[in-house]
Amino acid sequence: MKKKYSPIDTSAPSYLEALRSDTQFTQSLGGQELCFRTTWGIFSPKQIDDGTLLLMKYIKVKPDADCFDLGCGYGPIGVALAKMAPQGEVLMVDRDFIAVEYANKNVGLNQVKNAKAILSNGFNHIDKNKRFDVIVSNVPAKVGKELLSLMLNDAKHYLKPEGEIYLVTINGLRQYMKRNLMLVFGNYNKIKQGANYTISYARKESEHCA
Repeated sequence: MKKKYSPIDTSAPSYLEALRSDTQFTQSLGGQELCFRTTWGIFSPKQIDDGTLLLMKYIKVKPDADCFDLGCGYGPIGVALAKMAPQGEVLMVDRDFIAVEYANKNVGLNQVKNAKAILSNGFNHIDKNKRFDVIVSNVPAKVGKELLSLMLNDAKHYLKPEGEIYLVTINGLRQYMKRNLMLVFGNYNKIKQGANYTISYARKESEHCA
């Protein structure tokens, strides 16, 4: 006999109040046990997404690296990078003000002193003179060619010489990312291809006078 389940009254005050409450969970990222608060409306609010989990297994940063997390969401990558590079600084950006709010909440929750999140549409609101050692992004699955062109060319501008960019995408975009990283940076490396996601990497090569 099949067990019968009572339907949930989605209009009940108790159900709605539960939805409005923050979700909180812990996750190991970058060798650190971290705690996150999230809310509905932010990408992957109940757990760290598989793309981020894969990326954080393979990314390498120096202890004094200055890092930039593009499209930070509630901050899992940026917070983990801040722990991995305690002598550097981490700037996280997102165009969603709720994401920025929760990224900064998670900076405080994890007692991180060297990271902050600000509102920015890509690099549009970043000081043109700022430079980073590492730029990281969990690229949206439906990124368009126009946005990608802006993102990669801006990333190259904001990287220091020999600076590095790590991008995690769905596997369906891996060849697309390869072509565009080669076009903009002149080099490309596939760090890891998992079941559903690929980590792409490029380096800003130093410009030498002839």
